[in-house]
Amino acid sequence: MLALGLGQSAIYSIVSLIDSMTRSTPLSAQTTTLNPTLNNRELFDLIYQLLGLVFALAPVVLVCFLLWNRTAPHLTRLGIDSRHPLGDTWRGLVLALAIGIPGIALYLGGRALGIGLTVDAAGLAAHWWTVPVLLCSALRAGLQEEVVILGYLFERLGQLGWGRWRIIVSAAILRGSYHLYQGFGAFVGNFLMGLLFGYLYTRTRRVLPFVIAHFVIDAAIFVGFSWAVATFPGVFGAVPR
Repeated sequence: MLALGLGQSAIYSIVSLIDSMTRSTPLSAQTTTLNPTLNNRELFDLIYQLLGLVFALAPVVLVCFLLWNRTAPHLTRLGIDSRHPLGDTWRGLVLALAIGIPGIALYLGGRALGIGLTVDAAGLAAHWWTVPVLLCSALRAGLQEEVVILGYLFERLGQLGWGRWRIIVSAAILRGSYHLYQGFGAFVGNFLMGLLFGYLYTRTRRVLPFVIAHFVIDAAIFVGFSWAVATFPGVFGAVPR
């Protein structure tokens, strides 16, 4: 399962960091781009973006199939149901605030210490569909990471007899590792996020609040990044175009 998505991303991310560290340019002077333009023709760029989103969600569909409760038509093992929509939503929003603000501080701190790359979170050219695609990308990240890591990995490692904290720490390390292409600050931030998410998930066994939190954080970053750079270039760093 991990080889289909996040595990593969972790390997590529580690190689990418080694590549960045062995260049003559300091890490803080290098840029990594999220949501890049995939084609210089608008229609085909949109097609490639949508195809990328669809195929990235294939592991999520597979996880849902593997964890489907065959005695009742729902995903109770993932805590995905309609029993607590308001509770899931407000918990997700609170988590987004608790993670998002320290996350910005860690990103800026990593750049200031020279151990993080400048992140261009919205590399897409401006089109009528840019914001919807960025929001879909944020939703894809929330579903892919939280359903696979919290929902599937915790379930399977528990079945293998792993202890609670062994699972939480291992999953947090994995979460941090596939963000290493952004630098060490991103690893630390996502590792800490993984510890918090993992601990809370083992108490609630409901994955939806974490999907919502992840979506809100990434949506704010993807859509608000260009505004933040334009408004505070000295803080966030001007991104070369």
